[in-house]
Amino acid sequence: MDNHLSPKAMAVTLRARLAESDVTITHSRALEIVAAQLGFRDWNTCAAASESFSDPITVPIVRTFPGDEADRFYLDFLGFGVDWEHRFEPGMPLYRQVSRHGCVLHLSEHHGDATPGCAVRIRVRDAAALQRRLHDSTIYPLRIGLVHEPGRDEVRVPDPFGNRLIFFTPTGQ
Repeated sequence: MDNHLSPKAMAVTLRARLAESDVTITHSRALEIVAAQLGFRDWNTCAAASESFSDPITVPIVRTFPGDEADRFYLDFLGFGVDWEHRFEPGMPLYRQVSRHGCVLHLSEHHGDATPGCAVRIRVRDAAALQRRLHDSTIYPLRIGLVHEPGRDEVRVPDPFGNRLIFFTPTGQ
């Protein structure tokens, strides 16, 4: 594993950067923050999966708009959790990271970060179970179906901002 991709090295860098701004955190707190940024529940879970960090981590940026709709869709409907949020000051656009079962997305209200209308493919353990949960949800009245493609099952979910999330599970053909 390249040292610059190591979660431990990321925690050391985080502490150093925060210290430059006179913000002090413990090493264990930095490890927990890095674990959350990478989509893990806690540092122990992250450390157990550290073998998977040999490849670069790709995190798509998805454009959203101000207001409560992003929370309703990504958190309440899809079940993502907020790992962290950033605003330069009150009233400015929100930039945040959300994660769910190892999938990490950055949601941005900044108009220059991404364009509405993107499509993101997300591998999930059981697309059929996800489809049933979303179909039965009362949060969004979408009639989301399960699409059987050669080699995969897909659940295609449009968000309120014109983006498409395509959750898929590989199948045996």
